[in-house]
Amino acid sequence: MKVDVIKRNKFYEIIMLIGLACCILWVTLVNTQPFSDFDYYYTLAIKIANGGSWGDTYTSVGYPIVLGGIFRIFGASILVGKIFNIILTFISNIFFLSILKKIQLKERERKIIFTLFVMIPNNIFFNSVLGTEILFTTILLGITMLYFSKIKLRYLFIGILTGINTMIKPFFLVFFFAVFLVDLIIQKRILRPILNSLVILALSILVISPWIYRNTKLMGQYTYVSNNGGIVLYINNNSQNKAGRWMAANNVENSVVKTKEYKTANMTQKNTMLKNAAKEWIKDHPKQFAILGFKRLFNTYFVGDDIVYSVHGANLSKFMRITIYLITGIIKDVIFLFGILYFLLYGVYIILNLFHIRSLNINRFDLYCVVLFCMFTSIYFVTEGQGRYSFPEIFMFVYGFYNFLKLIICKCKELSL
Repeated sequence: MKVDVIKRNKFYEIIMLIGLACCILWVTLVNTQPFSDFDYYYTLAIKIANGGSWGDTYTSVGYPIVLGGIFRIFGASILVGKIFNIILTFISNIFFLSILKKIQLKERERKIIFTLFVMIPNNIFFNSVLGTEILFTTILLGITMLYFSKIKLRYLFIGILTGINTMIKPFFLVFFFAVFLVDLIIQKRILRPILNSLVILALSILVISPWIYRNTKLMGQYTYVSNNGGIVLYINNNSQNKAGRWMAANNVENSVVKTKEYKTANMTQKNTMLKNAAKEWIKDHPKQFAILGFKRLFNTYFVGDDIVYSVHGANLSKFMRITIYLITGIIKDVIFLFGILYFLLYGVYIILNLFHIRSLNINRFDLYCVVLFCMFTSIYFVTEGQGRYSFPEIFMFVYGFYNFLKLIICKCKELSL
């Protein structure tokens, strides 16, 4: 028995070391340079590290604040940011392994799922990108690990971490409702799920309240964590957007940003104007909105543009970039497709249980993944689609991918008998 335990532990250690080595090699050999949003985060982090401004409320600054703290201790450089990513990735692997040990799996299944997660190309090449995704995902995995633990005060800790992640991605405040749904369906009682979710919401608001106060004082009126929600909604929901991706706000017909009222408004007022214009367009164009929504989901889950960010400025040959793009894109698409199919099927399974069509046993982790998948998908359907936005969902899709294949193999065996 002791020998088996040692072997199992060594297996996971070896996989994590291989994954770590791959991350280090990628960052060393592919000298990615930040651009666009990533350059903004990097520049802002340097300002914060040097005691400068913490942003102008336009976008969320949770990641630049953390990165700025790292820069203040170790010095500001792109390399330091990438090393920070690698450390976070290693921590994410530990968190995911802890999660897998808390759910019902055979040891062989646990090994396969963990290996897929550590070695999926996205978890390796994204270490060279100074973006929000790795930090956000690490915290999400930490939250998930706590949620499936038996720690008495776990909902308090989850609330604090949810608040921190809301500083990175403002939409994450709705996570409290995801926990409410999971607890409600599993426990089949309403009082305890309400109390648990309210604890998470209250602690989250407490964490982000200093920043809301700072933004409100800066703007002279109530201002949330960031003010870019309006522009994102506006440029992705208009008659000129045909691809469900980013476009210049100036290119929107009769664009709000060209008006005198918009030009003289402050950040919060601009955000409100853009949100109202986008909501009005959505109300008047439900069919076009739905079409754009599905295009955004396709861009998020099946377009591998995140690899483009990971090789930007690295002076790789065109052939090498295309080869990497195709290989990583195929791997991602297959895993994501099967993972999504599994969660859609399991969603139907849950609905059957809720309506008592059959007496079914619901797996708590599967339910958790389905609810999170619905949460992220709903947000991206309405807002914007980019390949990097699916990064926090990789751990779910790897798990769903394995279970879908397992389901297919079991059905094939049944038919052969």
